[in-house]
Amino acid sequence: MKIVFFLFITFYLVQTKAQQVTQIVKGNVSDEASKQSLQGVTIRLASNLSKTTLSDSSGNFKLTDIPLGRQRFIITAVGYEPLSLNNIIVTAGKEVDLTISLRESLMNLDVVEITANENSGGRKVNNDMLSVSARTFNMDETKRYAGSLGDPARMATNFAGVVSTNDTRNDIIIRGNSPNAMLWQLEGLNIPNPNHFGSLNSMGGSVSMLNSNLIDQSDFMTGAFPAQYGNALSGVFDLKLRNGNSEKHEFVTQMGFNGFEGGAEGPIGNSKGASYLINARYSTLSLFQNLGIEFGTGGATPEYMDLNYKINCRIGKHGNLSLFGIWGRSSMDILASEYDPEGQSYGNEYSNRYPRYQTSISGLSYKYQLNKKTAINFILGYSRTNEQFDRDSVNQENINQTIPDWHWRFKINKFSGVLHLHHKFNAKHSLVAGITEDFTNYTLFNRRMRHGISEMILNNRNGDFGLMQAFTQWKFRMTDHFSMVSGLHYQYLSLSQTNSLEPRIGVKYEGLGSHVFGFAYGLHSQMDNILTYATVTTTAAGNRYTNESLGFIRSHQFILSHNWNIRSNTHLKTELYFQRLFDVPVTKAPSSFSTLNLGAETIPVLRDNLINEGVGRNYGLDITLERLFNKGFYYLLTGSFFSSRYQGSDGIWRNTAFNMKNVFNLLGGKEWKVGKQENIFGLSVKVSRVGGRYLSPVDIASSVIDGEIQYEETRAYSLQQPAYFRADVKVSYRKEFTRATMELALDLQNVTDNKNIFRQEWNAQQLNVINVYQQGFFPVPFVRFTF
Repeated sequence: MKIVFFLFITFYLVQTKAQQVTQIVKGNVSDEASKQSLQGVTIRLASNLSKTTLSDSSGNFKLTDIPLGRQRFIITAVGYEPLSLNNIIVTAGKEVDLTISLRESLMNLDVVEITANENSGGRKVNNDMLSVSARTFNMDETKRYAGSLGDPARMATNFAGVVSTNDTRNDIIIRGNSPNAMLWQLEGLNIPNPNHFGSLNSMGGSVSMLNSNLIDQSDFMTGAFPAQYGNALSGVFDLKLRNGNSEKHEFVTQMGFNGFEGGAEGPIGNSKGASYLINARYSTLSLFQNLGIEFGTGGATPEYMDLNYKINCRIGKHGNLSLFGIWGRSSMDILASEYDPEGQSYGNEYSNRYPRYQTSISGLSYKYQLNKKTAINFILGYSRTNEQFDRDSVNQENINQTIPDWHWRFKINKFSGVLHLHHKFNAKHSLVAGITEDFTNYTLFNRRMRHGISEMILNNRNGDFGLMQAFTQWKFRMTDHFSMVSGLHYQYLSLSQTNSLEPRIGVKYEGLGSHVFGFAYGLHSQMDNILTYATVTTTAAGNRYTNESLGFIRSHQFILSHNWNIRSNTHLKTELYFQRLFDVPVTKAPSSFSTLNLGAETIPVLRDNLINEGVGRNYGLDITLERLFNKGFYYLLTGSFFSSRYQGSDGIWRNTAFNMKNVFNLLGGKEWKVGKQENIFGLSVKVSRVGGRYLSPVDIASSVIDGEIQYEETRAYSLQQPAYFRADVKVSYRKEFTRATMELALDLQNVTDNKNIFRQEWNAQQLNVINVYQQGFFPVPFVRFTF
């Protein structure tokens, strides 16, 4: 039925008579610091200055009869710096809705220029408090980049300082830190792992639950971020969801790697400005398997479904209320009888595995403009994660005979309250302050049967705790070219009754022609994974929890940044950084263990009797040469050179599990116009080379005794794997019709079929180590209709 539905729509669209098609571009304009809606702002189409309009008293505007294709818009207002929005894609199938913020000029201007610098809006971040190590991204980039698969995390691996852990998951390493050291935030709400097959002890998964059709322009940070972000050491995804169309019903249907999906948006009732936006998705990987396409799971079929939504409405003249959320469920039966050693990254021939995951995230946000200079945002949130995993050992002589091997049940409920206040004193001074309270209830049980005989209880704990965070940050714009952001972040963890006060500062200077300089410092801290706190220590007197007194992992971060705008659409950016980590949990007895190395595996690695006495350091240089999309062509070249080292309780400096030392990415693309209706053929190519990760030598004797792979801790992370290499190619075609748009694409993943090592496993039957390889060549078709 799904295929018939797609063919029907295709036939209908092809029969639509071609004609000169235009579209509506609308949106809202507000002050960057105070969030006050701006009236009288002029919005012009750069290619035809007669296409112009003014924003109304609510900051809303509308331009009609805008030609299809990539367009540039110029936004000007008396007393504000002019802004240029470049490469806004206008299609027949969907109206364009822009959210624009303007920065007040420090100069007293009675008139403004009609034009604006073409690059002024090319990489403008949402958060005006960001000074360094930040960039914005949008839905276009998640779809356009080869290998991204519409996933924000996979897209981010193109950026300097960011590395993927492997081909089959989207966990990311930021500047040598564990993937667990980052923060996911949605509409101002701190959220749990937003990925299918995303385990509690990681921040990534196989497929993102975040739907790119709903994501608005968002910010991604890679270090020394401002005081409003806490409980993270490496980076932040600050995700925004767009509002639905409040004037017209629109629809999207799509099929690709992420699933078969359908979405709708439009006005709600007769209330002006009220809208809904919803998208549901169901896994299509079973269809790929039927076509003979392998994706690293052999005979096992991943099944998942998810739902993304946002409802938005105006409350009075100055208020806005929105309800948003994500729900997802995923499962897979990985059976020994279906194991394929040639094309399977997970599982083996001597065990059955049954992972089950379910995540729900919901938030209610109320924004109110107190006056022209002050706005508040209050958010209530709730999230729930339910992770189940069972593993059975299979008798090689009788595969129907199994022995229970591993069993865990992790349930987390989190209730959140967030209050933010934005106040603009004048053009030079603005303030943002806020408080966040996360109350978490948990039930954690983790049992392993060694050889089916002796039982090991690793986690057996239920309880609750609170994490309170508060911040204040002040921005001082000394001149139009020089600004400083200073702030304090505070957090308190009730579980261990520990707190942390963290100063942050960022400075930015844009006064030397085409050169921009920046500096940032921050003290950042993060609580450890809840599984670490709930690890069991078995004694004659019963179970004890020797990790519950652990405090925060802390780090000093320093960043120097230089951005050279070589041309209006080309810039060269370099950033030099140093991160000193301390108070890292390590074992009381001398060993090489450190929680800095956790996060690379989905199976929890647990140790008891930990103390906050470990240290680590990450330093390096990130280089980015980027040509923004212009005249149908773009490219992004990034290089990272870094060192990531740590010291356990034995006092020896070692490589971390994430010390690749160097990363190179080359991404480029070209679009060609085909026909008269702005139909587009596109080509995108990505090539990546990453230095090999470090592994620990396998301890054969201990592995034989334990039945699981064991490593020589005295030689931890001393063996480097071969360098990782991968190339992706994506071809796409966009066809415009009278009232609809069709997009076709084929994403050729790993076209060189490089079989990079995924991990090592212990074969308990043959008593030897086997290398498990990552996904080889994997073609991903994509079809999308908007109408």
